[in-house]
Amino acid sequence: MTTEEMLRLKGTFLAPYMQLATALIGKTREGGGNMFRHQLDTMATLIDYGYIDSVLLKASVVHDLIEEVPDFNRNLLISIDFEGPPVYELVMEVTRYPDETKEAFLTRILEIGSREAKILKVADRISNMIALGYVINYQFISRYTDETARYIFPIAEEVDKTMFSELKSLVESRRKYLSAIIPEKAHPWA
Repeated sequence: MTTEEMLRLKGTFLAPYMQLATALIGKTREGGGNMFRHQLDTMATLIDYGYIDSVLLKASVVHDLIEEVPDFNRNLLISIDFEGPPVYELVMEVTRYPDETKEAFLTRILEIGSREAKILKVADRISNMIALGYVINYQFISRYTDETARYIFPIAEEVDKTMFSELKSLVESRRKYLSAIIPEKAHPWA
């Protein structure tokens, strides 16, 4: 990281966003883990890949808030600081609406999502794929890896080849894991 990048990161005030994200403490995830920690894992993934844009990082810390806390007061996010409105817009881009299928949601991001929304979605999925190591529901793992290959691979390939490479590796390792415990003829990806 360059000195300029370190200074930009140093000037990013994440604490108010982290405070909002504490509404996710104690919420478990279908894919394993805890919702609050997942927000921070997503942010760490972005930083690991060199993304230090303050709006992107702030959105990563609260990206599941509206989806997971239905009675959340959106004005708290919008008015939190001068970047609240663009953070809110980015969060809404990666938020699945109640009447939206998962397929429609991921297709929306792929087809009309902003570059930032796509980068955030890829970092989110990397965190989700890592958490699959704690899941025992093999059908969920199989469905999730297939969904990742079908919808997230094209997004990752478009925005960040290195993140795409990690996602491919994660999908391959999860499929290898499933192959070790499920008879070969039952593999949906085979």
